[in-house]
Parts: sequence; C-alpha cells; structure tokens
Amino acid sequence: MSNDDVQLEPHDVHDAVGGLPAFRRLVTSFYAQVEQDELLRPMYPDDLEPGKDHLARFFAQYWGGGDVYSADRGHPRLRMRHAPFAITPEAAMRWAELMTAAVHEQTDWPDEARRYLLAYVARATPTMINQVPDDVRTLPQQDASGRD
Repeated sequence: MSNDDVQLEPHDVHDAVGGLPAFRRLVTSFYAQVEQDELLRPMYPDDLEPGKDHLARFFAQYWGGGDVYSADRGHPRLRMRHAPFAITPEAAMRWAELMTAAVHEQTDWPDEARRYLLAYVARATPTMINQVPDDVRTLPQQDASGRD
C-alpha cells in the first residue's frame, strides 16, 4: 500500500505517523527553520527545548496520542498561552509557512496525515493573531448621518 492509499481518521494520525517520536521530528524540522528566521526567532526564548517538547506533545495529543500534553500542562488554551507574544498577521503567516515546509519534509508520513496537519495549520494560524497594524485597528469615523 502506498502512502497515498492510507485511509485515516484524524484520531489515527498519531499512530500512523509513528507516535510522539514522529511529532518530535516534525517539530525539530520546524524549529531548525525558526532558528534561522529573522521575524520569528526574536519571538522565542533563548532556550528552544521546552517549546519543542510542548509543541511535539501538543501535536501528539491533538492527533490521537492520549493526554501526553495535558497531563503535565493542563488544557492547551492556545490563545491564552500565546497572548504574551505580539502575533501579527505577518508572524502568523511565517509560522504557517515554516510549519508547512516542516510537514512536507515528513516524506515517510502517509499523505493523508500530512493533509490533516496542513489543514490544521490553515485553520489554527488565523486564530492566533493578536496584533494588527494600526491602520486596520482604527475604524473610520462616521458623521451624524452615518456616512464616512
């Protein structure tokens, strides 16, 4: 059976890709790019190892690996955990680009597993934006007639 023939449910991704070690490889690939990225690297702490572990365990749990994240860290609460960081649309898109590249590097994963991860990246990325440019944040002023 080729990678393209595998039929997976989202909760089966963890086992299909090789469990937590596979998510650690994905995250290592992603963070290797972050380390070289001028936009994202300053947003991360000097020591990347705890973040690598958290992200790998989050993905493992999300994709069917049991409570390997929440057992130690509680509910993921992604927006709350990322609130201290200024995540602009540009930063979010860069994160998505680097994660997408890392997912594509996982050539030993079933195609459907990679598609699930890429769909997750597409859904999750916009929800993490918490800073917008001033020209987007400022609404036009209306006169008494309701016209601009």
